[in-house]
Amino acid sequence: MNSQATLPAARNWLVTSNLLDEALLEQAILSAQKRNLSLVKYLVEQNILDSKLVAMAASRQFRLPIMDLDAMDPALLPLTVIKQDLLRKHQVVPLHKGENSLFLGMSDPANQDALDEIKFHTSCRIEPVVVEQDKLSAVVQELLDQDCSIKPGDISEHLDFNSLEIENSNDDPEADQSDSIDETPVMRFVNKMLMDSIRLGVSDIHIETFEKFARIRFREDGMLREIARPPLTVTRKIGSRLKVMAKLDIAEKRLPQDGRFRLKFTRSRSIDFRVSTLPTLWGEKTVLRILDFQQQKLDLDAMGFTNEQKQQYTEALQQQQGLVLVTGPTGSGKSMTLYAGLKLLNTQERNIATAEDPVEIQMQGINQLAVNADIGLNFAEALRAFLRQDPDVIMVGEIRDLETAEIAMRAAQTGHLVLSTLHTNSAPETLSRLMQMGIPAYQIASSLSLVVAQRLARRLCNHCKKPVELPHKVLIQEGFTSEEAQTARIQIPAGCEFCHSGYKGRLGIIETVPITTALSHVIMNGGNSMQIAEFAEKAGFNSLRRSALEKAAQGLISLAEVNRITDIQDTNSEKNTETNPVFILNGNE
Repeated sequence: MNSQATLPAARNWLVTSNLLDEALLEQAILSAQKRNLSLVKYLVEQNILDSKLVAMAASRQFRLPIMDLDAMDPALLPLTVIKQDLLRKHQVVPLHKGENSLFLGMSDPANQDALDEIKFHTSCRIEPVVVEQDKLSAVVQELLDQDCSIKPGDISEHLDFNSLEIENSNDDPEADQSDSIDETPVMRFVNKMLMDSIRLGVSDIHIETFEKFARIRFREDGMLREIARPPLTVTRKIGSRLKVMAKLDIAEKRLPQDGRFRLKFTRSRSIDFRVSTLPTLWGEKTVLRILDFQQQKLDLDAMGFTNEQKQQYTEALQQQQGLVLVTGPTGSGKSMTLYAGLKLLNTQERNIATAEDPVEIQMQGINQLAVNADIGLNFAEALRAFLRQDPDVIMVGEIRDLETAEIAMRAAQTGHLVLSTLHTNSAPETLSRLMQMGIPAYQIASSLSLVVAQRLARRLCNHCKKPVELPHKVLIQEGFTSEEAQTARIQIPAGCEFCHSGYKGRLGIIETVPITTALSHVIMNGGNSMQIAEFAEKAGFNSLRRSALEKAAQGLISLAEVNRITDIQDTNSEKNTETNPVFILNGNE
């Protein structure tokens, strides 16, 4: 055990439970202390005792509940309650935080040192819950690897801001980075800002200057939130410091600049930042896009795909040729969907090449090219080069012009699987957009395999969301069927310590339209987006709004969020603000 104080209790319950005899227990205690391990952890790791058997015995001996950690979602654990060093020291995991109590998963309820120290640091009544040691070790290690158990306010206690290692793909060892902006206070402020953004799961940081004030905003779950108003002089130094980190010209303030850098926090944790500067009326605006590759699970289920949509996407990916288009506005998760597809395709038997602007996620085994329009290397030129490289799969970051579209279509017709994105509002509009670009209808019908349209909706916080009863008429007006209106579990945000205004994380709202033979005939006959949408609905393909309503019915997102990200397709003139959930489902109103 961790100290002699817990030995009598450990000896008592392990012996009285007939798990060990006195002699073997004494030897195990000494060996565990030498290795600085808890007794139960040592016994399980050395295969002296079975983890499940120990958990069942502890549950009976101490009359405590037992829980299977495999059934717990690590993302829902109240990790900010306990500091990282206590998790590592005592090998415990917080399961649930009540108003004044904390349910603590542990394999050895006799470890009084752990109970007392955690009670002291959390000021909570500790309620032990027995868990299996092998599963506990795996969960604790995963949490420590993710390095997400530290509150933003605790950063300075765990990291030396001046020692963070900056990596840059364009490093010049002779570059002079000595400048007044490298003052320690500014460096520490910038590093703390970056660390806080990672802890909070921020996607973008906006640093803006105005005539009389400056502000820093974080984009959390798709929404901007102001977090600081530093002095104007300090804000300018912050911008210059970020330019140095991204290898940009700190003297150039008249033209926009783009760069990137990688911040290495630990031996195994690096995060990329894309930096964009823009000259404005009162100074430069700096925006950072955070690319946290370790947080990107690239899992279609986690992204919001239903089983049917996942099957349609994977079937399109397994075809030898064809074009798969992922559409939606900027920031709708298109790139993640494409990368998830590339992850499934990335085998030794396939030659995969991508043209991106810029390369967002680096994937081993895939040939990735960053386009550079300044030297004439655009998407069309990259595609032409790819076709001379014997490719099986080609990913084009975006189809922006007719030339790129034509080459992609020809490649999809000549034995290559092509993946790309297009900025349209829905899957049916994608087909009309291609026609408007000048692609013949017959070529679209023969080369296109699947269109995926998507949005990102803010997910309701599982800790504080609460149900709400709505009139049947309101649900029908929103688009639910009569049967759905009777079973829908509509939830609204409340707000708590674990979320921001009742929302935590985002969920994909997906629309998939496979190009079937029947739909090909509609396209060949010059069908517009409305006709294609009508056909898709009759064929049973969910529109974006239908997909969003299904997730609202499951209690995953709010109706207010459904109406925010999708068009309200309701022409009922009787609908008004008295019954419209847009007005009554925004929290505590």
